[in-house]
Amino acid sequence: MDEPAINAVGDSRLVLFQRDDCHLCDLALEVLAEVRTPEFESVFIDGDEALEERYGIRVPVLSDPTLGLELDWPFDAAAVRGFISKRS
Repeated sequence: MDEPAINAVGDSRLVLFQRDDCHLCDLALEVLAEVRTPEFESVFIDGDEALEERYGIRVPVLSDPTLGLELDWPFDAAAVRGFISKRS
């Protein structure tokens, strides 16, 4: 199994893997805003060969690097709330 994503900040924030000019990523950001998701880091995979290989056609992907969990698109507010509740 792949190692969990490393948060560039080195903390337990959620990470949203996304691409530039990605309408699905924009929709994911709207869902995260609706849920009032705790602070998260946006990581753009463009130009990073390893991230493009792992997340290329999957973006947007919400990741919990601490638990090694990932939530692939499509997701709605209920799915994000459920994902966040696993962190407690």
